[in-house]
Amino acid sequence: MTAPSNDTTTSRPRRRGAPDLVRSARRRLTADDVTVVDGPLLKRAVTAAALGNAMEWFDFGVFAYLATTIGQVFFPSADPTASTISAFATFTAAFLVRPLGGVVFGPLGDRIGRQRVLALTMVLMAAGTFAIGLVPGYDRIGLWGAVLLLLARLLQGFSTGGEYGGAATFIAEYAPDRRRGALGAWLEFGTLGGYVLGAGLVTALQATLSDDALLGWGWRVPFLVAGPLGVIGLYLRLRLEETPAFQRQQAALAEREAERTPVVRLLAEHWRPLLVCIGLVLVFNVTDYMLLSYMPTYLTETLGSDATDGLVLVIVVMVVMMAVIGLGGRLSDRFGRRPVLFAGCIGFIVLSWPALALVQTADPWLGFCGLLLMGLVLVTFTSTMPSTLPALFPTAVRYGALAIAFNVSVSLFGGTTPLVTEALVAAAHDAGLPWADDVPALYLVVAAVIGLVAVACTTETAQEPLLGSGPTVTTEAEASAVIEQYADPTSAFSRTSWAQDFATSQIPVVGEQDDPRDRPQSVR
Repeated sequence: MTAPSNDTTTSRPRRRGAPDLVRSARRRLTADDVTVVDGPLLKRAVTAAALGNAMEWFDFGVFAYLATTIGQVFFPSADPTASTISAFATFTAAFLVRPLGGVVFGPLGDRIGRQRVLALTMVLMAAGTFAIGLVPGYDRIGLWGAVLLLLARLLQGFSTGGEYGGAATFIAEYAPDRRRGALGAWLEFGTLGGYVLGAGLVTALQATLSDDALLGWGWRVPFLVAGPLGVIGLYLRLRLEETPAFQRQQAALAEREAERTPVVRLLAEHWRPLLVCIGLVLVFNVTDYMLLSYMPTYLTETLGSDATDGLVLVIVVMVVMMAVIGLGGRLSDRFGRRPVLFAGCIGFIVLSWPALALVQTADPWLGFCGLLLMGLVLVTFTSTMPSTLPALFPTAVRYGALAIAFNVSVSLFGGTTPLVTEALVAAAHDAGLPWADDVPALYLVVAAVIGLVAVACTTETAQEPLLGSGPTVTTEAEASAVIEQYADPTSAFSRTSWAQDFATSQIPVVGEQDDPRDRPQSVR
């Protein structure tokens, strides 16, 4: 009599469907998976990133506020509108190289670290801005002055290509999950602060200097200030420590870099979030540049207002925005990023024309109310985007993906807003169209409609860990609470998309109805 075989795979018939009964284990969340960020270190990281961003955008913003004067210095013409458009064309040229800066600095930041690249972009931006202050005008070297101005602007644009994506990534990776919106808003607080500093200095020069003095040397002062500001910004950024998320990811990233080039991987593996990011940045930057960069020129060139009065109105609006931007970030933490962004898009669709109509009145108070209305709606974007955009991408490619998508969108749509709007207004006037002065409102409405589509395609990420990272908290007690919430499958945290993705592993386990002899061996 033949003894029964010990090979259960042949002597015992499998239950029907047994090979399909293998399911995934629910991965445990341990203390090693949770990052506890020291409170003072968190404050220093957010402060340094925001202050550095403020200095960068002071450098970049003063050019827009001095566009009319720069046009007269480097592009003299009998037609003031032609000079202004030429200056805005030079302003726009910097945006053409921003995607190149994003392609270079973004993947570099994913490879060598966020902190090093942010220090480098600060140096390049300060150098480009300082150089503008030294370039001789048309009366000295003719068209060569415009050429040198363009080269300095291209250096500015190239460095800025690595700025916003890196600063947003830096703050997002340091911020605890429950406060990422509120802390991310400080990045745009810094941006507005840089704009206010630049606009305030330009306004002071316009108010205290004669037209000849401003054209002769006064316009150079804001650009020359960039030198010492750059030294301060570099010092702040060199004192920063690398983000915990990057430190955890660095070893794995080094292995993946050998597989494919960063750009190819980004386009192949992340094209959907890249497109969503481009759409979000489009509405964010078109509305931002329309109000902060173009409106002073619109008030002066189109409506005939005094240049100083227009800048003062925009400065006051920005100060109000700075006062409420933190509230917008906290609202996005509590109610979600998508509701706040939806409100902003709908706000611009409904209120753009009424706000511009107020700006067009001869009453300065009504004009201020119109600008303020635009600014308060814009806060829904400035307060929420710094926490929304980095969450679209995993840690290994976050800086590179955000830098590329952000700068492509800004270059094609945001940075061209002043030039395209001014040209459209001029063309509509030349054609005798009665709604020529309403072109800015139409531009905002179109951008907001595109933004609605992008927000609809965005996944809610409020109070969730970033892709490719574990939960981030500020105390050990919070870490323990997060672990307990994850262990409870009925908790809200356990049902988030991040927790569900984290819980799913590739370790096969036996189902409740499986035969124990079918149980595969697993190693944890």
